[in-house]
Amino acid sequence: MSGNATFQYTDTAVLSVSGVDAPQVVTSDEIDEQLAATYDRVGLRPGMFESLAGISERRWWPTDVTFADAAAMAGAKALADAGVDPGQVGLLIDTSVCRDQLEPSAAVDVHQQLGLGSACVNFDLSNACLGFMNGMQLAALMLDAGTINYALIVDGEGSRRPQEATIRRLQQDSATRKDVLDNFATLTLGSGGAAMVLGRASEHPEGHRFVGGVSRSATEHNKLCVGDLDYMRTDSRGLLNAGVALALDTWRDSKEFFDWSNLDAYVIHQVSQVHTREIANALGIDLAKVPLTFPLRGNIGPASVPFTLAMNQSEFLPGQRIACMGIGSGLNSAVIEIAW
Repeated sequence: MSGNATFQYTDTAVLSVSGVDAPQVVTSDEIDEQLAATYDRVGLRPGMFESLAGISERRWWPTDVTFADAAAMAGAKALADAGVDPGQVGLLIDTSVCRDQLEPSAAVDVHQQLGLGSACVNFDLSNACLGFMNGMQLAALMLDAGTINYALIVDGEGSRRPQEATIRRLQQDSATRKDVLDNFATLTLGSGGAAMVLGRASEHPEGHRFVGGVSRSATEHNKLCVGDLDYMRTDSRGLLNAGVALALDTWRDSKEFFDWSNLDAYVIHQVSQVHTREIANALGIDLAKVPLTFPLRGNIGPASVPFTLAMNQSEFLPGQRIACMGIGSGLNSAVIEIAW
């Protein structure tokens, strides 16, 4: 493994992490009702989203809420929770998969909404569901280098458009059993926003220190999940198998530098109950230490790790060791340890 796949930090701390919920709850039963005729025609039964994926609900934003709006809402909350003035932020990274246009970046919209200063470097960072954790890595490097005082990482995801388009397609008489299965993962997606404020640990002893982590790629699997806002095709079984194998490789590589065998919590990217169980079994992780948000939120893409961290942070105690564990289509993976 090359040296840059392992990283350790000296002066970076999490000052706040926040999540925001989309307001409209969409149950799996409601989606099953819309696809009932298709199920009957192709020989499938309703209830797969809950019985297989363990997802009973996901959420949608109203049509007038943009992805940048969701990211900005989370960012505003994180800044308020951290007590950091927007003018102090030196770096803004928007890691959203969902975006309304190719140009300009979503980051400039969030920058303007939050009233960040003109000296604040801002850009989008996209890497499927791993984007937020890549943003954490990059921000920590700049903080450790002393080039900025505060970083804000944001993410806003919305599953309404791809799911409405997918349901319409699957309702057509031409839809096959394979079409339903290829689009199964699309209908497990969720909507929400997340944000994290990072600062220098030396100036914020109350913060939660970044310890370090490891990353690894397996890009031979880059065709297993391909999509945009209107269509996404996923080889769910292939993605699961390759993802678990990559996670296991990443975990093994970490052992030379980190002992993650018995941490206090493992915040795993939220995909499904099958994915969570397989990852935990492969890595020898106690499922009781894995907080879950997918049952009522679905897979919120790159927002899922920080969202889950935010939703469970009240349970963490000072000094506890937390692993943030992400994986993204492509495939790429990373683990970052935080000393709470």
